[in-house]
Amino acid sequence: MNSFLRSLTPNQQVSLMFVLLFGLLLLASGVSVLLSLRERRRGDAEASAGHTPDHQRLLRNAWIMTMLFWVAWAAGEGFGLVLFGFVSFFTLREFISLSPTRRGDHRSLVLAFFVVLPLQYALVWQREFNLFTVFIPVYVFLAIPVVSALGNDPHRFLERNAKLQWGIMVCVYGMSHVPALLLLKFPRFEGSTAFLVLFLVLVVQTCMLVQHLISRRVERPVAPAISASFQWRSLLVGLLAGGLLGGLLAGLTPFKPARALAMALIACLAGSFGHLVMKAIKRDRGVTHWGAAGRSVTGASGLLDRVDALCFAAPVFFHSVRWTLNL
Repeated sequence: MNSFLRSLTPNQQVSLMFVLLFGLLLLASGVSVLLSLRERRRGDAEASAGHTPDHQRLLRNAWIMTMLFWVAWAAGEGFGLVLFGFVSFFTLREFISLSPTRRGDHRSLVLAFFVVLPLQYALVWQREFNLFTVFIPVYVFLAIPVVSALGNDPHRFLERNAKLQWGIMVCVYGMSHVPALLLLKFPRFEGSTAFLVLFLVLVVQTCMLVQHLISRRVERPVAPAISASFQWRSLLVGLLAGGLLGGLLAGLTPFKPARALAMALIACLAGSFGHLVMKAIKRDRGVTHWGAAGRSVTGASGLLDRVDALCFAAPVFFHSVRWTLNL
C-alpha cells in the first residue's frame, strides 16, 4: 500500500484522499438517514418539534468543510485564496451583525471589510508571511480607533472598537492562516501542502466531535453559564483522540509521528479554547448560534459556528509549523 501511494503524484494523492473522504461522508449520511427514520417511527419529541439532531448538524458541518477545501484545492491556489476571503467576509459580517454599530463606526467598518480584509489576503498571496502575521495585530489595531475617533462619536468608544478589533482578529486574521498553509514551501513536500490543511481540519474536527460525544455522559461543566458541554474530562479525551489521529496521519505531513502528535495537540487545544471563547461571546450577545433566526443579515447563517474552532487553531498551528521547521 505504501509503495502504491508513493508511486502517485501529489495531485493524485490528494485526489485519492478526497475520494475517500467523500465516500466516508456518504456512508455517514446514509447511517444518519436511517437513524432519523427510526426516530420518526418512535415519535421522538425532538424530531417532531423540528429540531435538528446534534449528529446531523455535525455531519452537515463536515460536508461543508470538506466541500470548501475540495473546491479550494481543485480550483487552484488563487481561487482558493479568494474563496477563503469570502468566508472571512461573511463570518465578519455575521459577527458584526450581532454587535450594534453607530454612525461613527461606518468609516471603521469600511476600512475593515474593504481595505484590511483584501490586504491581509494579498499579503498571503505574496507569501509576505512576516508582514501578514503582524499587519492586523499591530497596524490595523492602531488604525481602527484612529479612524473611529475621526467619526466624532465618543459614546462607548472603547467597547465599540474592541468589538470590531476582535471580529477582525477572529474572522480575518485567524481564517487567513488556513490558505497560508497551502502556500508554505517545504523541502521534499512540494505540491502536498493540501495534506497539511487536511491534517489540521481532521484533528480539530475529531477533537471537537469527541468532546461533544463525551460531554453528553458527564454532568460537570467547567463554566456552566457559558457552555454546558465544556468539561475537563471531555477536553482531555478530545485532545487524546485528536493527538492520536495526528500521530497516525504523520505520513501526510513533513513531521515524524511524535512531532505530528504534538502539532495535533497544539491545534486541538487552541481550537477547543477558541470554541469556548466564541460561546462566551454568543452568550454575551444573547444568542445560541451565530446568525440566529431573525437577527442575521449575512445570508450565510451560522457560518461562524462551523469555523470558529478553526479560526483559533489555524494561526497557532501555522506559526508552530514555521517555527518548528525554520521556514
